[in-house]
Amino acid sequence: MKAGTYQQASRLQLNPGQSWLGRGDLCVTSRPTQKGSGKPRMKGARFLAASLPMAEKFWWEGTMEGPSGHSSTAKTASFQRWEFHHVAQTDLELQASSDLPASVSQHARITADAVRMLNTLQTNASYLEQAKRQRGDPQTQLEAMELYLARSGLQVEDLDRLNIIHVTGTKGKGSTCAFTECILRSYGLKTGFFSSPHLVQVRERIRINGQPISPDLFTKYFWRLYHQLEKTKDGSCVSMPPYFRFLTLMAFHVFLQEKVDLAVVEVGIGGAYDCTNIIRKPVVCGVSSLGIDHTSLLGDTVEKIAWQKGGIFKQGVPAFTVLQPEGPLAVLRDRAQQISCPLYLCPPLEALEEGGLPLTLGLEGEHQRSNAALALQLAHCWLQRQNHHDAGELKASRPGLLWQLPLAPVFQPTSHMRLGLRNTEWLGRTQVLRRGPLTWYLDGAHTPSSVQACVRWFRQALQSRERLSGGTEVRVLLFNTTGDRDSAVLLKLLQPCQFDYAVFCPNLTEVSSTGNADQQNFTVTLDQVLLRCLEHQQHWNCLDEEQASTALWSAPSPELAGPAPLLLAPHPPHSSASSLVFSCISHALQWISQGRDPVFQTPSSPKSLLTHPVARSGASVLHEAAAVHVLVTGSLHLVGGVLKLLEPALSQ
Repeated sequence: MKAGTYQQASRLQLNPGQSWLGRGDLCVTSRPTQKGSGKPRMKGARFLAASLPMAEKFWWEGTMEGPSGHSSTAKTASFQRWEFHHVAQTDLELQASSDLPASVSQHARITADAVRMLNTLQTNASYLEQAKRQRGDPQTQLEAMELYLARSGLQVEDLDRLNIIHVTGTKGKGSTCAFTECILRSYGLKTGFFSSPHLVQVRERIRINGQPISPDLFTKYFWRLYHQLEKTKDGSCVSMPPYFRFLTLMAFHVFLQEKVDLAVVEVGIGGAYDCTNIIRKPVVCGVSSLGIDHTSLLGDTVEKIAWQKGGIFKQGVPAFTVLQPEGPLAVLRDRAQQISCPLYLCPPLEALEEGGLPLTLGLEGEHQRSNAALALQLAHCWLQRQNHHDAGELKASRPGLLWQLPLAPVFQPTSHMRLGLRNTEWLGRTQVLRRGPLTWYLDGAHTPSSVQACVRWFRQALQSRERLSGGTEVRVLLFNTTGDRDSAVLLKLLQPCQFDYAVFCPNLTEVSSTGNADQQNFTVTLDQVLLRCLEHQQHWNCLDEEQASTALWSAPSPELAGPAPLLLAPHPPHSSASSLVFSCISHALQWISQGRDPVFQTPSSPKSLLTHPVARSGASVLHEAAAVHVLVTGSLHLVGGVLKLLEPALSQ
């Protein structure tokens, strides 16, 4: 479009089911907002709502991580809470009054009712603003959580019986927890594992022996806790805790009732004020790599974030961290000293491999070695403190300090530890799915440092793959972000991957998927998430144009070293035109796969997917390519929606 003009909404005619949004076709303006400003301006997404089917007005559905920074409507949630409560109670009464076993469909419906009721506890922007105001007084939040715990029938001291490993960090904390849990399960121990967010089903957040709890167990413990909290409410307190707090309470009840030997507990956000921090006596604590994320809650510098993360340290409880930049590492050290917590710095994995066979990791990517090193120290410490006989033989001691922190012991990993590291699975993190000509690379990286690690992993994976003797290979990016993350920064980091097409869509599996309770989110509207996707596309196009301008004056950079250069598909005349926005994940995958994925098969793709010129020409390229490499990143919620469609068994 020419500067000073913008597309009129009336020119955009979308039919029901139509889902592409090409560059410049939806509410994008290049008219300067101020004199001398060349920044394009995005008009309101309500233009979109006016031209889409009425279903586009509903509360969109995508996986939920707990507190969200988007606005919500308490009235809607309250109404749905009553409605779902009424339906669920009826189902339970029917089941209880019958001597016959419930059918499979009945069980599924009862579980879905529990999940829908849970979804009514999702929080909104007003909660986050309240949380920000209360950050100076951690007791306000922790005492509230302790009150919920007491109303649920537990005391803080009861949690000591869980022999908890408490883990925080900005990136890699979930992978660290997964490594740790699998190592200790390899010893024959019964493990509990609480994590967030979930990818496909909310039951994934609460695991026993590495597996999500069953639908029956989920339903049983959900309603038991829900009714207990309803029964103990009074005029001075809110009857129900928010979404993430409820699940944290539920996890504690499950682990205690199911008598696990230990529980690996991943912090939700931060540490000091996170609701998991009512844990008073963990066996050991860990801090994975630190970086910038959740700045509105945790602070806008890595040092401020490190202070929050160090809030999980406890007096006399050993804690371990990986090598961090000097500033945040000093903050962790000071926090530990103030609390009288013995904090150790993990030696690199190479130190534990010396004199033995290399360690094989179940998770791909060089950055996973740091997570594995932390996990080994956490497991080793836990086994020692529980007086386990096979904790690993200490190697020659390497006394010394680094940044005034003592180094953790170097030991010989046991056969159980090696087995645990090798068998670790953690979906959506450096995960590869090979499907005929399509290869899907899934990684929920959503911070600058984790996206950098994702780019290294993706490019190395392309370099090590089997080269094709002929035919074109196409690279596609499928991207979205949520929260307060800077998508322009993340997209710039992805540019070296040299994608042929960039595809953007909300974390919404289908345009209308009200039956999918596990991925419901009442906190944002379709208008908001589509507008965000358009902003992603706008950032990408600007980066592409900058790159194209630079390329005119410089020689093309060589592809990664390998036996032969990658034969890329022909680009459209202007590379900035090779981006598309789709209204849901399903439509994006239909366009990318072109019916060539043997698992992801739909009855028929909407004709509207090919209406836009870029979509039409790209479909031909994708259909004829010898290989298509698709990187899905930017959001764990997006990765979860993609996995739901590509791996149907995960929904069963």
